[in-house]
Amino acid sequence: MLEEVVRESSLVPLERASGSASHPEPGQDKGRDNMTHHDKEKQKLVARIKRIRGQVDSIERSLTTGDDCADVLMLLANVRGGINSLMAEVLEDHIRLHLLSPEKAVDKPYELAEDLIDLVRAYLK
Repeated sequence: MLEEVVRESSLVPLERASGSASHPEPGQDKGRDNMTHHDKEKQKLVARIKRIRGQVDSIERSLTTGDDCADVLMLLANVRGGINSLMAEVLEDHIRLHLLSPEKAVDKPYELAEDLIDLVRAYLK
């Protein structure tokens, strides 16, 4: 379930992910000022993923050039921190937007608790 949230959160058209507002698609708002809060949050998540991708590329370069193991370990720790931070943000958004939504208020609290437990377990793996 968490993987689906991450996947959905990262699917933003390239034009919007890069912040290019000069050529909006038909039907899109012009400029970044008219973007919804949800769109801006997606852009932030995509920017984080791009930073993480850059860090992973840096690890690959370090390994192929034979950099010191301590340096590679530091780069790996940075990637792990970035992934953990991204997961925490997506998990928080999921809880706020889906588990605490008014539609879920009619569900049984036990089902809601089980959903949350499943998410936390997936996060801690």
